Amino acid sequence: MSSVPLRMTLNDGHFIPVLGFGTTVPEKVAKDELIKATKIAIDAGFRHFDSAYLYGIEEEAGQAIRSKIADGTVKREDIFYTSKLWSTFHRPELVRSCLEASLKKAQLDYVDLYIIHFPMALQPSDKLFPRDEHGNLLVDPVNLCDTWEAMEKCKDAGLAKSIGVSNFNRRQLEMILNKPGLKYKPVCNQVECHVYLNQSKMLEYCKSKDIALIAYCTLGSSRDPIWVDQSSPILLEDPVLCTMAKKYKQTPALVALRYLLQRGIVTLARSFNEKRIKEMMQVFEFQLTSEDMKIIDGLNRNLRYNSGDYFHGHPNHPFTDEY
Repeated sequence: MSSVPLRMTLNDGHFIPVLGFGTTVPEKVAKDELIKATKIAIDAGFRHFDSAYLYGIEEEAGQAIRSKIADGTVKREDIFYTSKLWSTFHRPELVRSCLEASLKKAQLDYVDLYIIHFPMALQPSDKLFPRDEHGNLLVDPVNLCDTWEAMEKCKDAGLAKSIGVSNFNRRQLEMILNKPGLKYKPVCNQVECHVYLNQSKMLEYCKSKDIALIAYCTLGSSRDPIWVDQSSPILLEDPVLCTMAKKYKQTPALVALRYLLQRGIVTLARSFNEKRIKEMMQVFEFQLTSEDMKIIDGLNRNLRYNSGDYFHGHPNHPFTDEY
């Protein structure tokens, strides 16, 4: 029934499962819930888990994965685990230490994918967002190409199987791709992408460069007031999605995820609800018609749930360019 393969080949020859489970935990949810949700996800068939130094939950994500390896449900090589370099570690001499800290927390020997989380360097600090006495972000003038060379060394050391970027615009991607002496090009660009922000130009560009587009915020967002405008529309209540959900006898969430997968986008989703986690695997059991794909294309309104306001004023802010 499904024309969407379960995994995609990256430009370095490694494979990435096209449906991934996100591990961010909203403030209102206890971290222990992530352990439970991740175990349920593995039992349901998820093999791709997306995490990051920033999320502060790599101990829990690692614990859940290791427990499912220990009970024989999966082997380590069955799991695709992603972590991300945080912005206070962009200096080349700090890149590896951030990855090693993530590996130590998760108690894993390597990550399958290591990503530069944002193209914006901040001064080294024990705070995630270091600021001066006036509340201004302490920006670090690190060249992205220097950071990328340190990422390449992490791959050569076997600490990361693949390396990529996240939240980069086209101009920032081209800085890496055009770097003299480039050893490995990014395998991916992970960006916010959903029916209200379909990233058609970025997708076309990435496909032309053999770079996978990985989508986060695929179902809208958890509407955390810290970073989401509370007046923004609730994506899963969109009348067009709801009408299609009835037509296909699926949920609006599954229609939204299927739309991304059929466009060749690696799609991340997250839930702490057992029924919904299991339901997500049904995304491979139906197919949207080309007419319905075009109708959903028409829902695009270039709406970002993640505006990156916490990086306000950073000269490298990626969302200031069109794409």
